[in-house]
Amino acid sequence: MTKRLLLFLCAPAALLLPAQHRGKHDFTVVEATIPEMRAALEHRRVTSRELVTQYLIRIALYEDRLNAVIAVNPDALHEAEELDRERAQHRVRGPLHGIPIALKDNIHTTNMPTTGGALAFDGLIPPYEATLARNLREAGAIILAKTNMTELANWVAGAPTPMPANYNSLAGFGFNAYDPRRDPRPATFDGRPALGTGGSSSGVGTAMSFWAANVGTETSGSILSPANQNMLAGIKPTVGRVSRYGVIPITADQDTPGPLARTVTDAAILLGALEGAAPDPNDPATNRCAPPPRRDYTPFLKRDALRGARIGVPRAFYYDPITPPGEERPRGGLNPDQAKVMAEAIDILKQQGAIIVDPADFPSVVSTDRRNNLVLWSQCSGAENLKGKDENCSTVFKYGMKRDFNKWLASLGPAAPVKSLAELRQFNRDHAAAGTLKYGQSQLDISDEMDLEVDRARYEADRAKDLALTATQGIDAVLQQHQLDAVLFPGSNGAAIAAGAGYPTVIVPFGMVPNAPAAAAFPDAFYAKPSPFGVSFTGTACSEPRLLGLAYAFEQATKKRVPPPLGP
Repeated sequence: MTKRLLLFLCAPAALLLPAQHRGKHDFTVVEATIPEMRAALEHRRVTSRELVTQYLIRIALYEDRLNAVIAVNPDALHEAEELDRERAQHRVRGPLHGIPIALKDNIHTTNMPTTGGALAFDGLIPPYEATLARNLREAGAIILAKTNMTELANWVAGAPTPMPANYNSLAGFGFNAYDPRRDPRPATFDGRPALGTGGSSSGVGTAMSFWAANVGTETSGSILSPANQNMLAGIKPTVGRVSRYGVIPITADQDTPGPLARTVTDAAILLGALEGAAPDPNDPATNRCAPPPRRDYTPFLKRDALRGARIGVPRAFYYDPITPPGEERPRGGLNPDQAKVMAEAIDILKQQGAIIVDPADFPSVVSTDRRNNLVLWSQCSGAENLKGKDENCSTVFKYGMKRDFNKWLASLGPAAPVKSLAELRQFNRDHAAAGTLKYGQSQLDISDEMDLEVDRARYEADRAKDLALTATQGIDAVLQQHQLDAVLFPGSNGAAIAAGAGYPTVIVPFGMVPNAPAAAAFPDAFYAKPSPFGVSFTGTACSEPRLLGLAYAFEQATKKRVPPPLGP
């Protein structure tokens, strides 16, 4: 008997009906918000066990087309029953009591494997749980599943054959519910989706109501990009706001977990549950930001938060193309469809009482000094940035990966399937026939060649330059110059500058734009479906409360999110 058939046989018949045909007391998880679930649970319109059952049915119905799930918690129904008993005894653990949440599969759980999507870690049960997973359980959440992801958070294969987003050697490609078809173009006909899912985290299951919300991780874009591509609200927190202990790393300089949800309110509730009441002794960065009272961000969600807010528009590079010093060709900018969406968003902000400062360009982006121009300074990536070819890029990622990944392996003790980055690379070579080297491992190669002692001074200098260009002469400079509350980015375009600074961003669903790849067009008969496109609010360190207020006010003024067309 298949898993899908078993779920159908076990499910209450009413749950298989579209919402419009159910009785007035039936509750559906489809597009349900966390506050709606909490109210239904409190008023006994639904139980946590029924929530889990409905979500499992949706996974069974649609997972074959989407591949959004790496693992399902085998004890989810039993955990739900226990939480239902606690509620009946008037014992409510926290804001997520009995509500199913999913985690990216690089976050430790001790009742499900944590693989990072890597074949080498297939079946790995870590010896300890991530701090954030423990915080979620203390808040009452049911960790229902682990989501598909780009292998090792997209630090496996760069140039010359970069790994596509949301692919890994363990589970293959994830697909976007807004167009769940394969790319038909000959040059990219390797199984990848026609509509990108964003990466390396996945928002597919949240968009499809497989669970209430999910937790991703970001080093540079891996929360904001999937939120943008799946029409979700996402929060990339200040680095240190949420503990990274028990999360497979790229580099502690920029790594952070954060929420993806269908609404800003849901994302804010999840952020509060992820954050510890006190700093985590296992992650020194958690001393950086103080949590709000009771770790509750919802008091900052006010409809009039945009009134009088000063919001900057960083035109150069992020909206309009610019030609960096010494270059012949322009870089960056939006296409006409994206520009139209952002013009509409700016008009709405003005209507809501925001003061728009336009342009509000970053000094490091418009600098005429090549050595201090952010556009000309990026992270070393791929085979083209091996030692000897990396003088004009930052070594922070490739140095940090070797340092922090090897520390993480050591923390696993005897459970570690490989003991070093070098052993992982050898495992991948030995198992190439199983798909470990489908796109190569150039990112792992350039990391493993780093000498943590010899190359430390270069790393430290590069990290200082990263901070100077992204924070001091970037976000902080423009916020101070124009007395801004936030800067407004199109989609996830501002992810790299905020990530380099370690600063927060909140993204909100807003528009749709044509899925028109720049490199090679789709065949005329393919009829590509449009791609979601959001707007992002970025601020300085620890400014999540203010950013959430701005994002919520914008969301309430627009309410542009639409669910995927796949399924009821």
